[in-house]
Amino acid sequence: MDAHLFVAAIYDALMVPADKLGFEQVRRMVVQKASGKVLEIGAGTGLNFKFFENAKCVFAIEPDPYMLKRAVPRMEKSIVLLQAHAERLPFPDNSFDTVVSTLTFCTIGDPLQAAKEIRRVLKPDGSFYFAEHPVSDRHFLAQAEKFVTPVWKKLAGGCHLDRDIISYFKAGGLDVSEFVRLDSFFVAGKAAKGNTG
Repeated sequence: MDAHLFVAAIYDALMVPADKLGFEQVRRMVVQKASGKVLEIGAGTGLNFKFFENAKCVFAIEPDPYMLKRAVPRMEKSIVLLQAHAERLPFPDNSFDTVVSTLTFCTIGDPLQAAKEIRRVLKPDGSFYFAEHPVSDRHFLAQAEKFVTPVWKKLAGGCHLDRDIISYFKAGGLDVSEFVRLDSFFVAGKAAKGNTG
């Protein structure tokens, strides 16, 4: 299900504690690297829009109509906002110089297919920048995330705490060239269009 009225209503408030702990700086760092023709996967309520300073134009997709409604007031003139799924991107092959995702792959229904779609629409010399929260690299936390996920995803708009997101990128044909774990919960990095996938 793609419509989460309650989650959309409280999403910005939920991001305040994370941003105070430094995640806004991470989002800014990732998004500001985007240049040329850009695709944002999972625009949410549009919190990243103000950071697209180096983009020529931005196509931002979001499947949830309630999130889209909240993103509209944040749109800049260079941003096109579309209701679409990451697993079925409505763009031709090799369309984008840059693709960006922040806190998105935890909620995508088929993350492997989404990674394949990103590879498909990315230009051969393009870049995919991401900031996500994969399963923890600490055994105890990873087990806790696995235990909590069935309930958490029902409360948090489909968010899976226990996904090995980097493995989806690699299996989808993306070459992860930069990857840093920021703490026990977040990672940021860069990938390119791999030769296979």
